[in-house]
Amino acid sequence: MMVMRWRHKDADPQATRLREQCERRVDALGLPAHTKLSIDDLCAHLSRSSGRPIQLLPCPLPLGSPDGLWVSTASTEYVVYEQRLAPVHQQQVILHELGHLICDHEASPVLTPEASRLLLPSLDPALIRRTLGREHARSWAETEAEYVGSLIGRRIGSWTADHVRPVPPAMQELVSRLGALDNPAFRGSNE
Repeated sequence: MMVMRWRHKDADPQATRLREQCERRVDALGLPAHTKLSIDDLCAHLSRSSGRPIQLLPCPLPLGSPDGLWVSTASTEYVVYEQRLAPVHQQQVILHELGHLICDHEASPVLTPEASRLLLPSLDPALIRRTLGREHARSWAETEAEYVGSLIGRRIGSWTADHVRPVPPAMQELVSRLGALDNPAFRGSNE
């Protein structure tokens, strides 16, 4: 018997390295296999592993701002996310921000400690630099966080909408075929 693995002829070695690195990071989390986890369950698991509490903070963020933000303080990890997003989009934003936490991304400095104290005197200047200085959309860190978040989302299967709905008889075959595209670990599971 011959087993073949298809590979793109011109596979980008950097993309391959990123994928493998992200898969190792997610494997190292020790998430329970074939178990659906809610985002809250995932945060509790990550908190137990790191020894640091993670708090999710839904907020009405200003128009044009990022949909999410990870803020690491001396005692707690905070994930701030736009509360007006659709639940599936909220989940992806939260998973992306948790990806930054899991990858322990650092920010690029944008403000000196003195400038931070002048602008936001009640917050630690290091916290401000770490949060505001994070790179944006096309950076390696953003790509890594997005990939880690997507891998976790695939593994925890935490889509919260009901999986079982009445289906008209004429549509059952189509629904069955589309259902086969779901995460293989959860096929046949309606929990």
